[in-house]
Amino acid sequence: MTPLHFANHPAHLQAILQAALDQADPQTAVYQHLHKKDGQLHLGPHPVELGNGRLFILSLGKAAVPMALAALDVVGETAVAGGGILTKHLPDTPLPLPACVGSHPVPDDQSVMATTAVLEPLATLTEKDLVLCLISGGASALFTRPRLPLDDWQALNQALLASGCPIQAVNTVRRQLDAVKGGGLARWVAPARIISLILSDVVGNDLAAIGSGPTVASQETPAQALAILQRYTVERFLDTAVAQTITNTLKNLTQTRHTPPTNIIDNLIIGSIQQAVQAAAARAEALGFQTRLLTTRLEGEAREVGKFAAALASDAPAQSATLLGGETTVTLRGNGIGGRNLETALAAGINLAGWPQRTITSFATDGDDGPSGAAGATVTGQTVQDGETAVTFLDNNDSYTFFQQLDAAGHGPHLIHTGPTGTNVNDLIVILNYET
Repeated sequence: MTPLHFANHPAHLQAILQAALDQADPQTAVYQHLHKKDGQLHLGPHPVELGNGRLFILSLGKAAVPMALAALDVVGETAVAGGGILTKHLPDTPLPLPACVGSHPVPDDQSVMATTAVLEPLATLTEKDLVLCLISGGASALFTRPRLPLDDWQALNQALLASGCPIQAVNTVRRQLDAVKGGGLARWVAPARIISLILSDVVGNDLAAIGSGPTVASQETPAQALAILQRYTVERFLDTAVAQTITNTLKNLTQTRHTPPTNIIDNLIIGSIQQAVQAAAARAEALGFQTRLLTTRLEGEAREVGKFAAALASDAPAQSATLLGGETTVTLRGNGIGGRNLETALAAGINLAGWPQRTITSFATDGDDGPSGAAGATVTGQTVQDGETAVTFLDNNDSYTFFQQLDAAGHGPHLIHTGPTGTNVNDLIVILNYET
């Protein structure tokens, strides 16, 4: 086999990452699972007779626009009685459904108003009607009706993200304190039938965690949410008065909620990190790498995952590609600019220093790693020349600034800029070893 050369690693990485994004394309996923034939709509295994009632389409999340456009293409615009799109970015061109923009990762008043706007047309449905719900990553922040004052709700979301709390636990708290989560959307449209096609951004594809489960009835209790706040000491990121308001609200919530009949709800996963990483691995194999797909369930503190990735890289076989999919978390210690992928990459670079002919890339499939504007970063054994300085940046959660300064000085590129990719299926780590 012809040896692969380290100098070509940017092109190799681009091809591998693009294969993952192509597989996670939200329009392709909808087309694969939604069909119309002989007066019936087939949503995966669920056939639905058309013409008995009205059809509404509600699309929520970062991939809401392409998912809605694909669904409308399949069913035909004239067959749709109404609905709405709620997302983070809208195209410049007009859309066939009412569209709103919300805030992510922390909801704001625009998120609340947009949620009200897309719900209003669904307030008077009957048992003959069908709601086709399209859900993708980001829906938790974008689609929201908090049971707290908005300022307190924002503070809680920021505190949860800063605490290092895993997304599943974050969403347990959100489901208790938000009226549209934990089956809240299904309760809103009942007695109409609701079928959701879901592009998963959650490790393990737990339906209740994706978008905080707007169409998945939650069996959790306020006491469980309180336990999470205590376990991750979330109150250290909150003003005392705000923490008390949150505690009082949870204690005063009823332990049970009205749950719509399960026979009017169907949820179908149509895409996730598993398929994306498998496509990336196949592309790496085609390029000539000896390829290993280790896991699609990677979780943990970003800096620890970065250290683990460096250990894998140092031990990797020659001419190999090692791939991992999942999603890390960051516990805020400083006030820098970064994201979980950038922090993973910086920690990897610190621990990879001095190991030649190797690269580690940590990449957000939505193209949006925290508030950085980057999608992630690539490091090599030569990236970190001064470990003490790099650790200072890492401890200040300032990974973006570290890489930005290196790139500006001509020692790169390290940062990956894609802009919004239109999809969101967790993160991808790619380790390449070019030793022969």
